[in-house]
Amino acid sequence: MRNFLTSRPVRGATLLASLTILAAPGASQQAGGPVARYTIDAGTMSGMAAMGQGGGGMGAAMGMMMGGGRPQAMHELVLRLGSTRAPTSGAPAAQHFLPAGAGLGASVPLVTPRSAPSEEQAMPGEKPKGRLLLYWGCGATPGAGQPVIIDFAKVAKGQMPPGLYMTGASIPQEWQVRASNSKTYGDWPNGQTRKMVPANASLLGDHRIAGNYSPDIAFNLKQDFMPAITGSARSIAGGATILSWNALPQATGYYAWIFGAKENGDMIWWASSASQAFGGPVWDWISPGSVQKLIGQKIVMPPSQTSCTVPAAVGQSGAEMLMGSLYAYGPEANFAYPPRPADPKIAWKPEWITRVRYRSNTMWMLNGPDMGSMMSQAGEDEGDDSARQPRQKKKKCGGGLGGMLGAAMGAGC
Repeated sequence: MRNFLTSRPVRGATLLASLTILAAPGASQQAGGPVARYTIDAGTMSGMAAMGQGGGGMGAAMGMMMGGGRPQAMHELVLRLGSTRAPTSGAPAAQHFLPAGAGLGASVPLVTPRSAPSEEQAMPGEKPKGRLLLYWGCGATPGAGQPVIIDFAKVAKGQMPPGLYMTGASIPQEWQVRASNSKTYGDWPNGQTRKMVPANASLLGDHRIAGNYSPDIAFNLKQDFMPAITGSARSIAGGATILSWNALPQATGYYAWIFGAKENGDMIWWASSASQAFGGPVWDWISPGSVQKLIGQKIVMPPSQTSCTVPAAVGQSGAEMLMGSLYAYGPEANFAYPPRPADPKIAWKPEWITRVRYRSNTMWMLNGPDMGSMMSQAGEDEGDDSARQPRQKKKKCGGGLGGMLGAAMGAGC
């Protein structure tokens, strides 16, 4: 259980998946797989999500939690190249040549890892303790059967709650480019370069990927980063909290979750899904087709929905801090050479395929400063300052992260 609750949620939750789709889109029309597959995952991050990408670091995070300023919206890029070929000579080498508007220089290197990273890190000698309380669904009160309680000590003994359903076991992962399914692989960001994607970066224009283990890939991208999400969190009578956000024109659907921890080791996890859908692919970039299916399953909220009520039980759980996150899934662009034939009866064996996915996400403290002050994008008009004032909370002392932050900021008891 530890891995799917770590600070790297996508990898951990994926361990729960029983099926991973590695085939490229349109595989039924292909006479054989492409030599090279390339993926670009482009994200826009606001609130505390932007801090981790260079929007201020821990100092800014603590300042915001104590009622400080707002971080600038940031962008992220995840580039992955996989090929069925070995390098023509020497060590693997590849570059992504970007349009000038990206602000990353002429190119970034796609570095081949020396060894595949381990998905699990053993914690010898540590005895599991505490519980995980699972809530789900938009509404002032939890639905029947909530919360599902997972006792970590019982899980360690192989005892799982009856009827427990996790996202990773039911939603197949979309095809991925990985070192494990490629003869030669390279990615960015990596340890060789640590450039931050500028807040004003643009992906529009010509892109080219060249290396010694794949055919040249070239395409013109006409879809830019998505706008940042803005929103607010408002408490209502009875203790429930209404989350609301601006509708993004490019959004194909939304998904929200909240996570918190108590000093006794218990953890609280709520998801906006109408069913028990936690982690896994919903924490990743998702294609519009997959989002549409998830909307039909009531796992993802439709693009027309711009609010969701968090049950009062979540806010009243006693968690020291409640961290919330909201994802807006976006469009997708696909390129191939040679292009897919219009006639599906004609066999198609592309040299390369490329997929570009988009999303926008934000993170905030549900029981900290006002959500709106943490989700505003760069360059937004200052507007009414009263709308962004932090909630007034009674100071308290104690252990845990809350006490540490208060002491670090010099808060009194």
